[in-house]
Order: sequence, then structure tokens, then C-alpha cells
Amino acid sequence: MSFYGKKSISSQYYQTFHPVMNIAIILAGGSGSRMGGDVPKQFLKVGGKMVIEHTLSVFEQHPQIDEIAVVTRADYIDMVKELVEVGEYRKVRHVLPGGRERYDSSLAALAVYTCDDDNLLFHDAVRPMVTHRMITDCLEALSTYNAVGVAVPTTDTILRVNEAGCIVEIPPRSELRNAQTPQGFRRKTIRRAYDLALADPAFVTTDDCGVVCKYLPDEPVFVVAGDASNIKVTYPQDLLMLEQKLHLPQQ
Repeated sequence: MSFYGKKSISSQYYQTFHPVMNIAIILAGGSGSRMGGDVPKQFLKVGGKMVIEHTLSVFEQHPQIDEIAVVTRADYIDMVKELVEVGEYRKVRHVLPGGRERYDSSLAALAVYTCDDDNLLFHDAVRPMVTHRMITDCLEALSTYNAVGVAVPTTDTILRVNEAGCIVEIPPRSELRNAQTPQGFRRKTIRRAYDLALADPAFVTTDDCGVVCKYLPDEPVFVVAGDASNIKVTYPQDLLMLEQKLHLPQQ
């Protein structure tokens, strides 16, 4: 049963009659330990609203997003349902419990959405400055590719070091990017990648694109241009930066 009480239907019926949809999966299960304090960073207030509310608003207002699911900590389910109702985020159809690892949240969404042709955009709740342009570019790229990431060029020189702390390689910056979200996939592609990953006893990952790259090496992952403003709220100073950006005219 979904957040709004729709009964589940058979997978065969769903596949046959369900139109292809663009679904945003908002990942809000982090503990925010690096921020300090007892409240996870996605639920801290900036500019009069919680960080997650700013994020939800962007996807709610995007005309090509058909539906939203929020995956959060089990002890925050009721809070999220309340803020969804009060904020009138009408596209939110599911509020789901996540798990201990980040990929548990992705798997929770994959268990609910079963149409293989749906486009799923996985986005960090703590990246509220995502723009409509980024979302649109991801959806357009998914008409050609089955997996899409968002990234910006790396500005610092990156060093690869050995266990002794000595430099062993300096990769050319022209080949390096800093990953952001959203990350987009055809549902069948990310589901297949996770099926293979979960069968691997040594499975470790930090994001969904990494799962596709490792377990579906022949599947190209297209990179959409991100933006330096699409910051991930991690430390207290990020809240100050976010508040400043929220007062700037949106591009």
C-alpha cells in the first residue's frame, strides 16, 4: 500500500498498462554525523524550510517529473509524511523506510517501482540546489542511454597514493569529474546491476552509477553537466552557503 493508499496490482498488469513514467527518488536516509547534533542534516531548517523541503519543491515543480518517492529513516517516516501533506507535495506517492547502507534506500525504491521502462532519478535530499536544467538534461539523456550521471569538472589536482602515503599517479584533470546527483536509469538497467552486485560477497559501493559501472561494464553511463551551485549539505558551513544561495535569483 502506497503513502496515499493505492492498492498494489499484479506485475503483469502493471507492465502491460502502465505508461512509462519519470520518477524522482529522494534519498533522505542519512544520519548526518559530520554535521553534528541530533537532527539529520536533511531535516535542518534553512530559509524557513527543511533542506528536504527545498529539494522536494524542485522536483514537484518540474513539469516532466510524474511522481516522487522519498526514502528515509524509519524513525522519520511520520515526520516526512506530515511535511508532505502540509507542504502539499502532490507528486509524492511513497514514503519508504531505507536501511543501514545507502544502497538499501535505492533497493527500497526498486521494490516499489516494477515497470522496467520507467526512468528513475535518484537524488540526494541534501542537494536542494539542483536545477530544472539538470533534471531535464538527465531525462533527455535517458532517451538515448540507460544510465546517466551528473558531474562537474574537477578543479584540483587529484593524487593517487600508495599505502605508504607516496604519490604513484597524478591523473590528468581533463579526465576527472566530481560526481553529483541526480543519477538516472532505466529501471531494468539499475535493477540488473543490483541483482549482480547483491550476488557478489565483496560488494561495496557509494553510489548507483558505480554499481552500473562495475557490474554492467559494457553499459555506457553518460555524464550530464552539473553545476558548482549543486552543493551537498555536509558540514555546518554548507548551511550558511545554502542560505546565501537561496536568496539569489534562480537561473
